[in-house]
Amino acid sequence: MVDQAHNASNTAVSFVEGTVRASADEGQSFSPPGKPVLRGVNRLGLWTLYIKECRRFLKVQTQTIWAPAVTTLLFLVIFTVALGRSGREVLGVPFATFVAPGLIVMGMMQNAFANSSFSLLVGKIQGTIIDYLMPPLSEGELMAGIVGAAVTRALLVGCAVALAMSLWPGVSLAAAQPWAIAWFGLNGSILLALLGLLTSLWAEKFDHNAAVSNFVIAPLSLLSGTFYVIDNLAPLFQTISRLNPFFYVISGFRYGFLGQSDIGGTNLAVFYSAVGLGLFNVVLAFATYRLLRSGWKLKS
Repeated sequence: MVDQAHNASNTAVSFVEGTVRASADEGQSFSPPGKPVLRGVNRLGLWTLYIKECRRFLKVQTQTIWAPAVTTLLFLVIFTVALGRSGREVLGVPFATFVAPGLIVMGMMQNAFANSSFSLLVGKIQGTIIDYLMPPLSEGELMAGIVGAAVTRALLVGCAVALAMSLWPGVSLAAAQPWAIAWFGLNGSILLALLGLLTSLWAEKFDHNAAVSNFVIAPLSLLSGTFYVIDNLAPLFQTISRLNPFFYVISGFRYGFLGQSDIGGTNLAVFYSAVGLGLFNVVLAFATYRLLRSGWKLKS
């Protein structure tokens, strides 16, 4: 019995060696270990990851889409009642119309961050991070799938918030510059999705994620000119506000509805802000890609 097993093993080894030798003789070669076999973009894998991330938040859409719409509408109600009495106007429009665009894009950004900051973190905590690392996806494809799903959630939240606010008396959401709405809304969502992915890489527990959300994202959002124009601030605080990238997202998005903003006195200032925001996202995306490629806090 032992001799038969030994002979069978030798036969199998000889078969494998013969196959490899025959392949080499025919000009075929095998990729060395660790070298990817797929060439180009793994479209099926990327699409599968994107759908998986979208289904994750769509399964609880009452919490992830409609609840933010209600919460943001409450902001509008409270600030309109408190500050919008007696026909108060800002930038030549009623206060409710002024504050509505900022609330819409603020809700979009916060939910983009919430979605992408959860993806890798829950995998690290539950020990399922291998589900992200094992599939034949490059670091760029992994980043694109997670960021794409976060932006999708942001757009759905933006539509839900806009629908809710359009029903509120005194709010006008007529588009004056549609390109600005699309550009600043999309890039603002990408910005927060990338920041969320970086947070997901760095965080080791949910407390870390909550700390970034509560002490970084929320203050930058609320202190970015959502409820006021920065011209009303002291010069020092105006300078601080202009260092906040959220300010350009919110003011640029508002410009798309009102045709005016507090970024600068000319439309050219808004255009420069749009270009700067796009370049900032490119740099942030490159930094995120490099961290993913290094395996920082993922493969160690």
